[in-house]
Amino acid sequence: MRKCNRLFALIKQVLQVKTLFLNSSLFTIDFKLVICYLSLAAITNSVLGQPDPTGQKVSTVFISNQENTNTNTPSARGINMDIQGESLVLAATNPGKLTFDSLLFRSVIVRSTYQRSNLACKIYVEGVDYTVDYNKGEIQRTINSAIPDYSKNILYGKKDFDHTKFADFSNHPYFVWVDYITKNGERLAKPNDQRKYLVNFRKKLESGAPVSIVSYGNSITAGGEASAKEFRFQSIYGNYLKSIFPNANFKIEDVSIPGYSSKQGIEWWDTYIGKTSPDLVLVGWGMNDHNIGGNSPEQFRKNLVKLVGMIKELKNAEVILYSSFPPNNDWHYGSHSMQLYAEATKQAALEANCAYVDVYTTWIKVLQRKDQSSLLGNNINHPNDFGHWLYAQAFEAMAF
Repeated sequence: MRKCNRLFALIKQVLQVKTLFLNSSLFTIDFKLVICYLSLAAITNSVLGQPDPTGQKVSTVFISNQENTNTNTPSARGINMDIQGESLVLAATNPGKLTFDSLLFRSVIVRSTYQRSNLACKIYVEGVDYTVDYNKGEIQRTINSAIPDYSKNILYGKKDFDHTKFADFSNHPYFVWVDYITKNGERLAKPNDQRKYLVNFRKKLESGAPVSIVSYGNSITAGGEASAKEFRFQSIYGNYLKSIFPNANFKIEDVSIPGYSSKQGIEWWDTYIGKTSPDLVLVGWGMNDHNIGGNSPEQFRKNLVKLVGMIKELKNAEVILYSSFPPNNDWHYGSHSMQLYAEATKQAALEANCAYVDVYTTWIKVLQRKDQSSLLGNNINHPNDFGHWLYAQAFEAMAF
């Protein structure tokens, strides 16, 4: 019954559509049934979910009209892109910005769950629950909207907040997830050539030899705030690898230490990564190092160089170092200098002769339009599902 109700809601929404964009030309079609025929399948897949080749339900994806979408191709602005599952929190009737502007008219769908196939997914109604500025790429709650009002979050508007003095400050009850088509899209992660550092890893993927991938870092690497394991960036990246290496035979294991820094990554080696036998290690520290009282950027760099050296020497494995993103600017315990830690990560990779993935720059690019809270599950320093997808975008931009 739920599916039927949602399907009827979709049909009603489709019947409101009066225009189609084809080959950049605008055609007006007055036959609502024709619109329904052409549009219903696409919108239904967008909301209810469509299995990907691995059998998983698609969540955040983008589809580009560029003929060459290889990650080595320089980013170009102004391409048509289908964005699905972008997160927003909407406070009162203040506009919330999407990553892109110049939206295709009537392409916006706002839903209550990240996974489109979730039977609890509620589809909000444009003009009733929200309004859209298609040119600016902005969404606003209406006064009587059914969308949760983010201004009621206990941390909303607070500066220099100490999260330990508050309870239940999660952003999860306030997220909405947005599907839309932009006419002004571009890839979010810069092309990143790391081929000389991952030669053995690629050979094993191509040959179908068994491969063990181990991730080692803090709570973000452990999947903090992702709603399910399949939405962690490692899993998303793993699906990407399967798509380009059909013979690949790999497993992904996480041995991270939530709440700690690169210092403990060294000190507690034997208890965690020491028990694994990896071919490739994804090393992701920095968020806790960056906290007030944590390691300085210089000490952090030295710790990473030592960790990579230990992995190479003791595990004979290849390594990818990846940077982190800035936590909430209003959080009391952040040093708010993540750019220095991102640069330290990059320098450590060069010094230790290993691969580097630039999560920081990808995140900053998105923050040029979006507010931080729309990306943070705990409103402090953990990415939500869309944030994990952004991590995966940075990894997918790496050529190897």
